[in-house]
Amino acid sequence: MKKITLFTFTLLLTFIGFGQNSITGTVTNDKEEPIVGANVYLEGTYDGSSTDENGYFTFETSESGSQTLVISMLSYETHYEMGEVTYFKDLKIQLVEAMNTLTGVTLTAGTFEAGDNSKVSVLKPLDIVTTAGAAGDFIGALQTLPGTSTVNEDGRLFVRGGAAGETQIFIDGLRVFQPFSPTANNVPTRGRFSPFLFKGITFSTGGYSAEYGQALSSVLLLNSTDVPDQEKTDISLMSVGGGIGHTEIWGNESLSINTSYVNLAPYQALVLPNRGTRWNKPYETFSGEAIYRNKGERSMFKLYSAFSHSNFDIEQEDINYDDYVRFNLKNNNIYFNANYKHFFENNWTMFTGASISSDTNDIGIEEDDVNSKETASHLKATLTKSFNSRFNLNFGAEYFNTNYDDTFTNVDGFTLDSGFDDQIIAGFSEADIFFNNDLAVKLGVRAEHSSVLDKFLVSPRVSLAYKSSEKGQFSLAYGDFYQNPLNDYLKYDQDLSPEKTSHYILNYQHVGDGKTFRAEAYYKDYDKLVKYDTELAQFNSDFNNDGSGYASGLDIFWRDNKNIKNLDYWVSYSYLNTERDFRNFREKATPNFAPKHSFSLVTKYWIDDLRSQVGMSYNYGSGRSYDNPNTMSFMSEKTKAYNNLSVNWAYLISPQKILYFSVSNVLGLNNVNGYQYSRTPNANGNFDRRAITPTADSFFFVGFFWTISKDGKSNQLDNL
Repeated sequence: MKKITLFTFTLLLTFIGFGQNSITGTVTNDKEEPIVGANVYLEGTYDGSSTDENGYFTFETSESGSQTLVISMLSYETHYEMGEVTYFKDLKIQLVEAMNTLTGVTLTAGTFEAGDNSKVSVLKPLDIVTTAGAAGDFIGALQTLPGTSTVNEDGRLFVRGGAAGETQIFIDGLRVFQPFSPTANNVPTRGRFSPFLFKGITFSTGGYSAEYGQALSSVLLLNSTDVPDQEKTDISLMSVGGGIGHTEIWGNESLSINTSYVNLAPYQALVLPNRGTRWNKPYETFSGEAIYRNKGERSMFKLYSAFSHSNFDIEQEDINYDDYVRFNLKNNNIYFNANYKHFFENNWTMFTGASISSDTNDIGIEEDDVNSKETASHLKATLTKSFNSRFNLNFGAEYFNTNYDDTFTNVDGFTLDSGFDDQIIAGFSEADIFFNNDLAVKLGVRAEHSSVLDKFLVSPRVSLAYKSSEKGQFSLAYGDFYQNPLNDYLKYDQDLSPEKTSHYILNYQHVGDGKTFRAEAYYKDYDKLVKYDTELAQFNSDFNNDGSGYASGLDIFWRDNKNIKNLDYWVSYSYLNTERDFRNFREKATPNFAPKHSFSLVTKYWIDDLRSQVGMSYNYGSGRSYDNPNTMSFMSEKTKAYNNLSVNWAYLISPQKILYFSVSNVLGLNNVNGYQYSRTPNANGNFDRRAITPTADSFFFVGFFWTISKDGKSNQLDNL
C-alpha cells in the first residue's frame, strides 16, 4: 500500500511538472536600455513577476492555450503580447514612452494662447483688459505682442507685414464678418466685442490650422466661457458712458447679458481735438451682448448674440480743399452665433455651428451719400477622433455666403450700384501625430471653392515640434493661405483671383518657473496681390492680380510674472523687413503700415498697502514709409518714430467696488502717422503737404466698477 501511495505521489508531481510553462523575456525602452520594475503578468491570472536590473523577467504558469501577456510600467504605454503560452519564451519587449499632456511637446509655431488652462499660454484673459493703453479692447492688448505693428490711426491688427484685412476673427470657431466698429479716416476703431464673456484667446501670427481659411496673415480665435462660476451683476459708470451686465444660472443652464452706452461728447467738451478735426456730433454707440449656455452630461450648446448702433459726424482738414471735409456715418450691426458640441464615449467629438450677421452703413461725404449692406453667414461641422494618446484626427466642412450691396448717390442725383454675391464651400482634414513626448507633427490640408471667382484651391499645412529640454522646444511650420480680394475690390470686379501667401516659420519657446521666452523667425511669400491704376479703388479702376511681395523678420517675447514679488511684466520686440507691389504702387516698396522695428514693455504691480494695481505700457515703432512726390524715389521717406507711454491705476475701494483711472500717451508726444500731399504743385513746382496726426494726442479714462455677487468677494478687477 505504501508503494502504491508513493508511486501515485511521484506520478502527480510528474504531471504537475509537465503542466507548468516558463515565461521569460527582456523589457527595454526605445533606446534598448533595460527597464527595471516593469510588471509582467498573464491577463486574468495571478501569474507574473517584475523585471530585474537587466530588464529580465521569468515566472511559471499552469495556464495553457492562447493567453494575453501584459507588460506595464509607469510613464510607458502598456504593451500586450497575445498567442500560445508555450511561445512566451525569450521575448524581447520594447516599451513605448507614454504621452504626457502636461509635460510633453506642444505645437506652438506662430501661436499665442491666452487662457487659464493653456500650458503654453503667454497671456491670461485678465491681461487683455488690465494692459495700460488698451482701454479694455483685446486688440489693444494684442498689439503689445511681437509680430504686430501699431498703426495709430487705424486700431486694427496688422500682423507681420500684412494689411489689417488679412486677419480674420472667429468666435467659438465661427467667423465674425464685421469685427470692428466703422470709423472715419485717421480715427482708430475698436473691436465690437467685450472681453468679459470670453475664457481665452488664441492668436496665430502665422502657420495656423487647416481648419481656418480666408486669411493671408493670421487668425484670432475667441472662446466664450462654458460655465460661469456664479450669479452676479456688474455695474460700470465711466467718463465716456456706462454699462450693466448680469449672469443668471439655473441648473445646467445660464444666461449672461452685457449692455453699454458710450458717448464721447462730455469728454470732448473737456479735451479739445487737435487742429484739423472738428466734431459736429462726437462718437456715440449703444451695444449689447448675450450668451445662453446649456451644458448636458456629454454636450454643450451655446447661443451668442450681439448688436450695436453707432453714429458720428466729423469734419476733417484736407489739403486739396479750402474748407474742411464733412463725413458722417450711421452703422447698425447684428450678429448671431449658435454652436453645439457633443462628446461621444468612443472618443469622437462632434461640433456643429452657424453664424450670421447683418451690417448696414449710411455714410455722408459732403453732399454725397453712400449706402452699403453686407449680409453674411457661416455654417460649419467638424468631427474629431482621438484614437490614442499619439494620434488625433480632425476633419470637417464649412460653407460661407456673403452678399454685399453698395449704392453711391452724388449731389446731382447720379447713382452707381455695385456689389457681389459669393458662396465658398470648403473642406479640411488635419492629423496630430505624437511620436513620443519630444516629437510631434501636425499634417493638414484645406480645399475650397469660391463661386464669384470660380476658383478651386488646395492649401497644404504642416508643423513640427521637438522638445529639446524639460522646458524648451523648437517648432517648424509651413503653409499656403488664400484669401478672396476685399469687398472694396470685388464690388467692382469679379474677374479677379484669390490672393496667396506661403508661410515659413521657425520657433523656439522656453516656459517654466513663471517665465516665458519665445523667439520666432519667419518668411512670407505673397503672390497674386490685387493692383489697380487709380488713386483709390473705384468703379473705373483697372484691376489685376499682378501684385507680389514678401515679409521676413524676427519676433522675441519675454515674460516674468513670478520672480519679482507683486510684479508682472513682459517685453516684446519685432524686426520686420517687407516689400510689396500692390494697390496703386508703381514698384515694389515697404507699405505705410509696416515699421521695421516695434517694441513694447508692459508692467503691472500690486501694492498691498494701497490695495491697488498700477500699470504701465510703452510702445515704440520706428518711422513708417511714405511717398514724397517732390522726389524721384517711391515710398522712400520715413515719418518720425512712434512713442506712446500709457499708465493705469485700479484702486480696490472695497471687495466689490473698484475705482479705475488710465491715461494713454501720458507725455502728450506729438506722433505723426504720415503726410498728405496736394494733387497739384504750387507756383514753385512743389507739392504742398500736411502732417496726419491723431485727433487727440492723449486720452484719459475714469471708471467706477461695482460687482454684486452671492459670495460678496468677486470684483471687476478681473475685468479691468
